[in-house]
Amino acid sequence: MTHQLLFASQLPLIQAPMAGVQDWRLAAAVSNAGGLGSLPAGMLDANGLHQQLTALSQATTQPYNVNFFCHTSPASNPSAMQTWADTLAPYFQELGEPVPTPPATPSRQPFDAASAEVLEAFRPAVVSFHYGLPSRALLNHIKGWGGTVLSSATTVDEARWLAANGADGIIAQGWEAGGHRGHFLSDDLSLQQGTFSLLPQIVEAVSLPVIAAGGIASPQAARAALTLGASAVQAGTCYLLCPQATTKPIHRQWLQSERGRHTAVTNVFSGRPARGMVNRLIRELGPISVQAPAFPLAGNLTNPLRTLAENHGSGEFSPLWAGENVTGCRDMDAGALTLWLMGQDSQH
Repeated sequence: MTHQLLFASQLPLIQAPMAGVQDWRLAAAVSNAGGLGSLPAGMLDANGLHQQLTALSQATTQPYNVNFFCHTSPASNPSAMQTWADTLAPYFQELGEPVPTPPATPSRQPFDAASAEVLEAFRPAVVSFHYGLPSRALLNHIKGWGGTVLSSATTVDEARWLAANGADGIIAQGWEAGGHRGHFLSDDLSLQQGTFSLLPQIVEAVSLPVIAAGGIASPQAARAALTLGASAVQAGTCYLLCPQATTKPIHRQWLQSERGRHTAVTNVFSGRPARGMVNRLIRELGPISVQAPAFPLAGNLTNPLRTLAENHGSGEFSPLWAGENVTGCRDMDAGALTLWLMGQDSQH
């Protein structure tokens, strides 16, 4: 199946949803250039989601994707949070502040009926998920208006599970990819493979369209993925320097320095493995810390630490998400970058 049948965009490229560094503007720019722009909704409540979708639908008439997490919210764990507070206390002290009282609710919520209701008013062409799939009832809600459902797989087993449980297409998320790992059947990171190893195995294992994600930062890489059987590619990191992205100045600086080349998969920011540029918090507490509370509770204390440090001009305590390959990062219009990735002259 071609990508056109799957999600109707002109070009076989999805802009990866990147919560925290983008809003509707980046999605609109990519969709208007012929790719499939994505709006990350994992950190939006129903009101925020409605506002973003209103702006996005006014900015483009082209298809777009809305992305959600579908994790199981962890139970409250005061002792784990206290351990985490004690672990982070020296850093807060160094920055001249006491450890704050963490907020009662996590910053990331799973997809639910309220989100589905907001979505239905806009009926996006594509809805994608991280960490498996939501309930069958919620899936049927999306499919009821003709929405296409995508989800991330980091192993062949996950791809088979998604194919058997209602996905219309599978995002093969290679080890190189920036941001949160999409694994959901096993926490064993050694099971996860690089994009160009994982992709052909998933293509062979399932009959659904497969989208290659992770390390796609050039026209050559995009062509290679399509040659290996991908119906489309998903690119994220290379959009981080675009003017339409909301990437913070400190994050942009790191991406353009030598430090952008050193990334690691770490759980110290959110409680769940994610790839970002190696900074002090990753070096000293991780990359993988047993002290970090379950996702997304760890962020209830690392978020205020990040804000405090960034106010001092430091990125040493920030989740500076990036994939292994930052060579495609360009400070250029997101639409032009989309065309470049697809090997097309932006003048056309």
